[in-house]
Amino acid sequence: MKKESIELLNKAIADELAAVHQYMYFHFRCDDMGYELLSNLFKRTAIEEMLHVELLAERILFLRGEVEMNVAHEVQKIHDVKKMLELATQMETGSARDYNEWANLCAKNADSATKKIFEALVDDEERHFDQYDKEMDNLSRFGDNYLALQSIEHSKNIAAAGGKPLA
Repeated sequence: MKKESIELLNKAIADELAAVHQYMYFHFRCDDMGYELLSNLFKRTAIEEMLHVELLAERILFLRGEVEMNVAHEVQKIHDVKKMLELATQMETGSARDYNEWANLCAKNADSATKKIFEALVDDEERHFDQYDKEMDNLSRFGDNYLALQSIEHSKNIAAAGGKPLA
């Protein structure tokens, strides 16, 4: 039981670390393009994913396992906002699917605490999916106007702050 749970938890850490890196990359790119709302969404999600890593690592240590800090995959250097959002929705869908499956495996192994962790992560990943899906819908409905409005808002915030971006 313990060994399989530790392996699943480390797989989840690898996925979460990859998400942190990917979302921070998107945060930097969107910020550079002046898309403040999307930039902040990616940053907030990356921070939540970091908290997931912490939760998973704490469980591994409780189970007397070794925390592996491997990253599941390299950052995809995407500059197109629509493609960023498409990848984000794919990542969140994949994580929710995996965590559901892993929760069921933990239940079969009588590890209800790890099962609960994976179930809680499913809730978070589905919420992230919903946020990115809404952004894709806005982009689809309003097109480049949606991004232009974000860029204008970013410029107004910088001007209001005397040339420095607001935190």
